Amino acid sequence: MASPLLEAQSSAPGMKSFTLEEAVNYALANYPAVRAAIQSYAAAHEGVGLATLSYLPNVNVLWQENRATRNNVAGVLLPQPIIPNPSGPVIRESNRSFWGSGAGVLFSDEPFDFGYRRAQVRAAQSTEKRAQAEVQLTRLDVAAGVADAAISVLAAEQQVRASQADVDRRTVFARSVHAVVEAHLRPGADASRADAELAAARTQLALAQETQQVRAAALAEVLGLAGTQINISLGPFRQLPPPGNWEPGSLNDHPLAVVQQRRVQEAQSRADVFSHAYYPHVSFQALLASRGTGTNGQGAPLHGTAGLWPGDVTNWGAGFTLTLPVLDITSSQARKRIELANRGREQALFDQTRQTLTGGLAQAQARLEGARHVAENTPFELQASKESEIQARARFQAGLGTMVDVAEAQRLLLQAEIDDALATLNVWRALADLAAAQGNMAPFLDLLKRTPGGP
Repeated sequence: MASPLLEAQSSAPGMKSFTLEEAVNYALANYPAVRAAIQSYAAAHEGVGLATLSYLPNVNVLWQENRATRNNVAGVLLPQPIIPNPSGPVIRESNRSFWGSGAGVLFSDEPFDFGYRRAQVRAAQSTEKRAQAEVQLTRLDVAAGVADAAISVLAAEQQVRASQADVDRRTVFARSVHAVVEAHLRPGADASRADAELAAARTQLALAQETQQVRAAALAEVLGLAGTQINISLGPFRQLPPPGNWEPGSLNDHPLAVVQQRRVQEAQSRADVFSHAYYPHVSFQALLASRGTGTNGQGAPLHGTAGLWPGDVTNWGAGFTLTLPVLDITSSQARKRIELANRGREQALFDQTRQTLTGGLAQAQARLEGARHVAENTPFELQASKESEIQARARFQAGLGTMVDVAEAQRLLLQAEIDDALATLNVWRALADLAAAQGNMAPFLDLLKRTPGGP
């Protein structure tokens, strides 16, 4: 389990600031789903210890005091599994009651079980391994979820910045349009169009701010800090990551594949338990017991506290007991067939998991390649859009262009600014998706450290 991360510096009351790596580590240490998976593994680990305890012998101790009518040994014992019932000639019935007591120790062990207990231990161990693999899968899901949520927040912030810049540009331009309209150099329709474009830009800004707040709230929830305002450092995301990335690992080592493999093994181990269930049970037992009775050897009653202390009649015995539940073979075989069917189902799901992981990896690689191509092109798009917007405003001010030309140029510029701001983030997002598809977020986090401006 990851050690808890030191609480991040707060830039304002109710706000926590993280780098992406710090956010991932914080979530791995604090997110409830991770803690729940760890506790499930702890329970499975204790289950192995419990199964191992079945190898220990059993020792039962009993002490009993009662007052009852006499039998062939005066008094009877309450139902219990240790002291043998008395046997012998029946003594004349009497309604008189006498003190009776009994004490005994029964030692029992099963030296031969034909592999049944070993199969139970292995079944518990397979459950433990499956729970351990699920911890790793949960950690991967949480780390990937935090990375995606954090990059989404940064992307929303970039959209807010671009929308704010667009509002600022349109505000300045609308003022200049109103000035020339008031000077009767332009028709009033141009002022109305400029106001409409400005209002639309403000609407887009409000929507971008809403998206940013929603994504920040989602990130806080993934971190286990729901209700807290989260700030993610832009850090290395300002620039493209270096090419090359990292060497992919085997998909058989992906936590999801490992979990499914463990489920196959778990079902097989349960079937093995039922394979060893229908065998004789050989038990060694040793008994030492003593009775106290309120009569003498001839059955005559004694008085006072006679019978309160065991010792009048002592028994001991030792031997082996073999038991075989003959009619249980049908149910044992049926349970085994059920577990074998479960194993077949889990094997099929494992094959499906491999297909899903292989396809997901190919898609992640394709998204990364596409994101890099886009990031290489957006600087040219941005530069051309800036020049187009400047020229459109200049033509409008010279009376050679129209409001439609300026509005279209400003829309293109806004889209180019958003595309360029998101292009780099999309490459990083594709890298995070690639790491998640390969089942290990560590190479992605290491790349963040190596990138200038990283944590």
